[in-house]
Amino acid sequence: MSRRATFDIRQLKDLQKRMERMQKGDVEAFCRDCARELAARLLAKVIKRTPVGQYKPSTGKKGGTLRRGWTAATEAQAQAGGSSNAKAYAEELTIDKTGDTYQIDIINPVRYASFVEYGHRTRNHKSWVRGRFMLTISEQELAGQAPAILERKLMKFLGECIRDK
Repeated sequence: MSRRATFDIRQLKDLQKRMERMQKGDVEAFCRDCARELAARLLAKVIKRTPVGQYKPSTGKKGGTLRRGWTAATEAQAQAGGSSNAKAYAEELTIDKTGDTYQIDIINPVRYASFVEYGHRTRNHKSWVRGRFMLTISEQELAGQAPAILERKLMKFLGECIRDK
């Protein structure tokens, strides 16, 4: 007993077209979006972890300069000011591509940022002030979370490519 099976090749051709479209240009945009999201998450973590100076009201000093200094741009762009909207700021990030590597530089141009990050000697050179390692700890934390974040984004991206548009 034989049965006839019918097969519609149009759906396979549509899938092939979507895969070609994904291969041509969408992958580059996807990689840049991933880099932007990881940079934005790193900035959020490091800003939250950065200590704020506590000053007496009589001094007239205001804490938070170090916290406000974090940026993902060059020093000139940081001093020019950025967007207050986090999503818009993430879209403006400059991404450098070298080979297969996408890079966004997270910087803090405040003069004493490295001293707070890694520690420093006291003024009288008799003791050591321990570093806070805001960026180091944030990078390590994000490195543990990055595979899951990227996997979610990849599944969403592949789902959009395969689904009918």
